[in-house]
Amino acid sequence: MSFNKYIEISEEVKTAIAENKPVVALESTIISHGMPYPQNLETALEVENTVRNNKAVPATISIINGKIRIGLSRRDIEFLSNEKNILKASRRDIPVIVSQKLSAATTVSATMICANLASIKIFATGGIGGVHRNAQQTLDISADLQELARTSITVVSAGAKSILDIGLTLEYLETLGVPVIGYRTNEFPAFYTRKSGFNMNYKIDTPEEIANLIKAKYDLGLRGGVLVANPIPEKYSMDKKIIDEAIEKALIKAEKNNIKGKEVTPFLLSKIKNITGSASLEANIKLVLNNAKLASEIAYFL
Repeated sequence: MSFNKYIEISEEVKTAIAENKPVVALESTIISHGMPYPQNLETALEVENTVRNNKAVPATISIINGKIRIGLSRRDIEFLSNEKNILKASRRDIPVIVSQKLSAATTVSATMICANLASIKIFATGGIGGVHRNAQQTLDISADLQELARTSITVVSAGAKSILDIGLTLEYLETLGVPVIGYRTNEFPAFYTRKSGFNMNYKIDTPEEIANLIKAKYDLGLRGGVLVANPIPEKYSMDKKIIDEAIEKALIKAEKNNIKGKEVTPFLLSKIKNITGSASLEANIKLVLNNAKLASEIAYFL
């Protein structure tokens, strides 16, 4: 295919795909933009090990020197974790970054696209983007939601970050026809916390049942993704009240500093981390590992 010249798939991932073994895609924004060094490097490697320990093959995705890389070496991951000039790639950025031979970490939407090009069926991340607060004025809606509607891949996440308007995010996903499945929960999780106050229509209790749902969707010719909402483990879930108070303080600071557009999310997350101390970083790491485990278990049945 014409796009093959832009993609480099590791031998491990290529063999697993050819032999129909379970493969789990992993994003790289969490490495370059989501956590400080060295926790970003340690977490990226631990996530890959979690996938392997659950009988699947990890396929961490990024763009390095204009090449879409599916399945990274340790050297690649070290480069992404410590290099200062790594861009962040969403759908709109991919052709520019590839043609200009730049390097970028892939967001949820870009990782979905790249994984789909390689025929990978499932992707584990931390949390998806969504409809931002006050979106009725700003029109700030993450590209992740449209990607879930158009790209046929299952995304396992710990819901959406509490900095978003979770109610509108779920409404938008419904409008787009994206199935949102709660894994052993009726309440949509809010990343750091298991609680959001928003119920979901569907709760499924086993990885095999989720795999059966995914197969049924595509057997029926229904394109687009599936969102599996997997709450952070109870042990690491933060108190909703503490998170909500931290977010309100961070939002006030963002408004005072005139932070807008794509700068809003990293600014808010950085302020929340400062307010909550190391607890939010630990929660972030644990929920990503939890999602990698579930994605691997689902991939086994696909």
